[in-house]
Amino acid sequence: MEEKNYITPTGHERIKSELLQLLNLDRPEVVKVVHWAASNGDRSENGDYIYGKKRLREIDRRIRFLNQRLEFAVVVDNQARKSGDADAEQVFFGATVTYASLEGPEVGNETTITIVGVDEVDLDLGHVSWVSPIAKALIKARLGDCVKIQTPTGPTEIEILDVQYQ
Repeated sequence: MEEKNYITPTGHERIKSELLQLLNLDRPEVVKVVHWAASNGDRSENGDYIYGKKRLREIDRRIRFLNQRLEFAVVVDNQARKSGDADAEQVFFGATVTYASLEGPEVGNETTITIVGVDEVDLDLGHVSWVSPIAKALIKARLGDCVKIQTPTGPTEIEILDVQYQ
C-alpha cells in the first residue's frame, strides 16, 4: 500500500497544472514530431525520431509519476486556522514558522520556513518537507515554545517566534 502524500492546496494545483501541460501540450507536440520523423524513412539514423522517442518516454514517465502522486494526495487545507476558528498558534502542516536559534554560532538569527509536502520542497523559498528533522521537531509546538533540534554541528535549541497560516 502506498503512503499518503500530504500536500498543500497550492502544491496540488501546481502538480495538476504540470500534468495537464504534459498531457495537452507537450506530449501531442512530441508525438507530431515523432510521426513526421518516422515518415521520413530510415529510423536508425534519424535524430529527430530517436530524440523524439526518448523525449516521449521521459514525458510518459513523468505523467505516470504525477498521476501516482495525485492518486495518493491528501490536500491539507488550513482554512479553520486561517479564519481563527482553530488554534493558529500551534505548528502543523502548512504553517509558516519564524524561529530564532538560542545557542551556537547562529544565536539570535531568525529563520522563516514553511512546512509543506515532499513534492513542494524548495529550500530557496524556505519550503521544507513535513518529514524533515526541523519540521518534525516543530510540529505540535506552540508560539513561544523552545524546541531542541538536531543539526550537523550537534543539538541546538530554537525558540518559535511566529506561526502563520496562509
